[in-house]
Amino acid sequence: MTDSRPSAPYGWATAVAGGVFVIYLLTLAPTTAFWDTSEYIAAAKVMGIPHPPGNPLFTVLAHAFGLLPLAASYAVRINLFAAVTSAAAAGLWFLVADRWLQEIVPLRWARLLAATGGILVSAFSWTVWNQSTVNEKVYTLSLFSMALVTWLAVHWGDDEPGPHRDRWLVLIMYIMALSSTNHMMGILAVPAVGIYVLWTDWRAATQPWIIILGYVLLLALTGQWTTVVTTASGFGFNPSPADWGALVYLAPVVVAYAVWRAPDDFRRPLLWIGLVAIVVGVSLNYIYLPIRAAQFPPINEGEPTNWQALMDVLSRKQYLKPPLGTRQASLVGQFANYWQYFSWQFARDWGAFAQIATALFTVLGLGGLVALFKRDHRAGLAAAAMLVTLTVALVFYLNFKYGYSIYPNETNLIREGRERDYFFVGSFAYFGVLIAVGLGAAMRGIVDYIGQVKEGTSERTAWAMASSIVLVAFIPLVGNRVTASRANEYMARDVAIDLLQSVEPYGILITAGDNDTFPLWYAQEVEGVRRDVTLANLSLMNTEWHLRQLARRETPEFEPDKAAPMWREGNWPRPTTSAIRMTEQQLDDLPELIQVDVGTQIPIGAVTVTFDDQFVERKDLATLALIQDNEGLRSVNFAWSAAGYPDQTLGLTSYLVTQGLVRRLASSPVEPNDSIVFNTTMGFIDIPRTRDLLWNVYRWQSAADRRPRGWVDMPSASILQLYSVVYSGSSATLRAAGFEQEAVRADSIARAIQANISR
Repeated sequence: MTDSRPSAPYGWATAVAGGVFVIYLLTLAPTTAFWDTSEYIAAAKVMGIPHPPGNPLFTVLAHAFGLLPLAASYAVRINLFAAVTSAAAAGLWFLVADRWLQEIVPLRWARLLAATGGILVSAFSWTVWNQSTVNEKVYTLSLFSMALVTWLAVHWGDDEPGPHRDRWLVLIMYIMALSSTNHMMGILAVPAVGIYVLWTDWRAATQPWIIILGYVLLLALTGQWTTVVTTASGFGFNPSPADWGALVYLAPVVVAYAVWRAPDDFRRPLLWIGLVAIVVGVSLNYIYLPIRAAQFPPINEGEPTNWQALMDVLSRKQYLKPPLGTRQASLVGQFANYWQYFSWQFARDWGAFAQIATALFTVLGLGGLVALFKRDHRAGLAAAAMLVTLTVALVFYLNFKYGYSIYPNETNLIREGRERDYFFVGSFAYFGVLIAVGLGAAMRGIVDYIGQVKEGTSERTAWAMASSIVLVAFIPLVGNRVTASRANEYMARDVAIDLLQSVEPYGILITAGDNDTFPLWYAQEVEGVRRDVTLANLSLMNTEWHLRQLARRETPEFEPDKAAPMWREGNWPRPTTSAIRMTEQQLDDLPELIQVDVGTQIPIGAVTVTFDDQFVERKDLATLALIQDNEGLRSVNFAWSAAGYPDQTLGLTSYLVTQGLVRRLASSPVEPNDSIVFNTTMGFIDIPRTRDLLWNVYRWQSAADRRPRGWVDMPSASILQLYSVVYSGSSATLRAAGFEQEAVRADSIARAIQANISR
């Protein structure tokens, strides 16, 4: 087969990948962004452990990439890592598309043109493009793994039988095992690989050494090898068969089959090389994570320093996903949600026309699949298996709640906290390959039609005329260019710096969730801004590991040159004690939930806490400890992003003083004076300090700058809303205090921010 096939166009693939990368570079984010971006950039910098499953492959590779002198900004270097891996994936998808087009488009230049067109659609689909210009997730690396494995499977299918071809299978298994230590999305090419192996040479799949490797790979990818090892070692790990399925029972069966069928396979070098490759590939999860966690890096989510904690991280225990049989939304609603995300991909900037573009590319992609199946059954089956895996199977497996914006008029639905289109980035990227085949099939259909109606037209001329259809591939590039781009977006970095600069030296800042916490981690660990501030996240304070890290953290020295001018003068003694003084055992013993009488009051020094609920969570007890342990040592501040938590849960309204984006906890009930006045919207406001922050410190322009399509990611718009609330809420106080011009300016800024949010 090898000698009858044209050689793979690696040069063209490199050129296509290069072109895609240039567009990504032009639209690259200049700094961090919301959601997981800041967490991953900071984790790469400090070689930390991000949220489960820990993603060690990403951390190691991104850390190494970040050491390259490619840009002055570390964030840009990590964003470049996303762009490079995604562009490289585009080059690999191009190779797959070209190979699948060989049975449909006989002319090489026409085939390359069709493949290029499909990859343009793939690379500039909205979610793919948006994820490729900032390192918001680890999925561009998984996208690269998936594309690489798919191409290797296609290449394996064209190779001659023998040891040379067998080595490709070992390489594929190694990449799958390694990719699983980044994210499980990288192994979604497994069905396509299986089709290629079975259709090309089903006898290869029955070879004992391949069965052994396949079984070990399956154990590695599912994590079930741990059950095999612990059970065989007599550690008492004895779950019911329903928990670990037939995989463990199959171990002696697989070995017995190999001994019976081909005992000589145990002397085959490739078997042992393959076993080593799989073990080495998956080892990052089981070696790197606990070793690095035990060194207590600044970002150490889940803190997998022991076996149980490691298993909890790898199994994503903290997310408490229900069994697949318990649907979090109706299956119809989940598929409708996928279709909503799919409809965003081709011309999201164009409003109603986006639906026409969606219909066009859906027909091209599905038409390409049909044409491929007719002319190349093996490729057609593999392509169909991949499509079903990345759509139907993935939607069923992920089992999401109703999407953030689907069915907007149904207010009683339990929804995801944000849009989850990024989970399907592999689906959208891969669909471009089918569109490439569809473009080739359409070109061939046009050529056949021209031959029927215009006799005497040369074949080359007919193909040249038909090639104009590829121009539709530029629709995503033009139709997504505004909202997919991340260029000139500084909002996440600026709000983090503004929050930190709102806190006096050595203060504690209590935040609510990802979007007001992860950027703070980035600002401190990557840009070195106000590392003296201790960050406590309310949702994470329900975990044992976050509380341990608060207790363990040594407060860095305050650096006046990195602080706002208002903090540079004065005596700020560095606390010598931890923010929480309980021992690790005491923290671990804190109950997850206790019941109290509504209205129960607890005095903490001169502060009286009043519970407004009958249930008190661990995070509430931890907050009380922060208040108690830092009286006279550190100021305790609540970010305005925590909304009414200190008021409604702890009854602290009369002790809170607003200073810009935060509310500082006073040591006694606040009494109004010339500097502190009461505002019905924001409570007590420190006028001098807030004025200084609003006009001399804050980078409000990031929130107020006009965006042509408004703020696209509505779930994170609440962070912009903070500026609107603070500036509009302060305007009345400024006006009453005689600062009329400042009040007018504050109103203007608030309106500009609201205009971005409400577009």
